[in-house]
Amino acid sequence: MAPSMTPPGERSLLRRVIIYYARLLDILLVISVAAIILPVSLQIFARFTELLPRYIWTEELSRFLLVWMVMIGAMIAVREGTHFSVDLFPSLKGRQRALADIVAGLFVLVFAGFFLWYGIEFTDTAWYRISELAELPLWMIHIAWPVAGLTWLLFQGERIWGDLQIVLHREEDAP
Repeated sequence: MAPSMTPPGERSLLRRVIIYYARLLDILLVISVAAIILPVSLQIFARFTELLPRYIWTEELSRFLLVWMVMIGAMIAVREGTHFSVDLFPSLKGRQRALADIVAGLFVLVFAGFFLWYGIEFTDTAWYRISELAELPLWMIHIAWPVAGLTWLLFQGERIWGDLQIVLHREEDAP
């Protein structure tokens, strides 16, 4: 079905799903930032006292949380249009701005496709491996790459759809 023939209910349902998914990512980012405080604090405490061993599970958990924090932050930034953004033509408005954003968005889609495709291969190498110290399954950290790629495709697709609406249907003086 052509984009203009898509029933409005389907578009609004997809938009609501995207909004709820973005909210979930916001919550997960806050949780991961809060959660990383404990293992990092324990690492610092272990370096300056003899009460805790230096090589404990905290190092690996910190690394896992850091990777997820960065990837979730990048997902949110693509949704908000602040990731991969360089404004070479700040004076553009309306349809011209939308066309420039579509061109830039296509590059983001290509990059997201690489993350998804090669992220799946990357995750496939980790299904039956575990981390050395905490024995955490490595797929839990590797899967961040294809999840980010898929999320970027979804969020950037939504942005491009909005820009297409400006190009096809709105007045030239639209912001």
